[in-house]
Amino acid sequence: MNCLIVDDHAIARRTVSHLLQIEPSLKLVAECENASEAYRNLAVHKIDLLLLDIEMPGISGIELVKGLGEARPLIIFISAKKDHAAEAFDLNVVDFITKPITPDRFLKAITKAKEVYNSSNLFLGNKQDDFVFIRDAGVIRRIRLDEINYLEAQGDYVKIYQNEKTYAVHSSLKSIEEKLPAKIFIRVHRSFIVNIGRVDTVEGNTLIMHKNFVPVSDAYKAALNKRMQIL
Repeated sequence: MNCLIVDDHAIARRTVSHLLQIEPSLKLVAECENASEAYRNLAVHKIDLLLLDIEMPGISGIELVKGLGEARPLIIFISAKKDHAAEAFDLNVVDFITKPITPDRFLKAITKAKEVYNSSNLFLGNKQDDFVFIRDAGVIRRIRLDEINYLEAQGDYVKIYQNEKTYAVHSSLKSIEEKLPAKIFIRVHRSFIVNIGRVDTVEGNTLIMHKNFVPVSDAYKAALNKRMQIL
């Protein structure tokens, strides 16, 4: 994983840099002392893991993460104050480490990050297949495409809904949409993709699918009506 350290304290950056050397699979791309430097590095480098302080001059670590949008790297916050933990976890980050950092605690966070990173391709398949593989609680499972009702973007994850089961995939909805067969699935909202063959009823701008309600935005309604071939 390509890593970026962002902390306004040189000693803290050096500490994290040394700890990264413990794990051979981690590559330090750059160190930044503020959010502006981080944005510049993120624009030119592929960063998989961001090791980020919270309280920094100017843009805080939390503000930086909020500004990165959906396609952001994995985040581990490293802060001297526990008070920020709740707000940090609301952003679906991998972990929150309190300074001073110990090697054991750091490796625990890195292990979690690697598990999430390794699952980032966990929606596998191609448009000719009738199934995909997903990673569910550490187990790779095969699920049939025709058994998926709809998919919903939720932060850094996409939830996959079947009739009785729900799975969470660490990915963007756009990335998954590119791997789904267009003859079966259609986007109906910026946060929703549906299996057209699993729609029960349509009421205004709402689809009902196995007793669940899925919104349809005006931008996608015309394409949906065309696909449904309403008589």
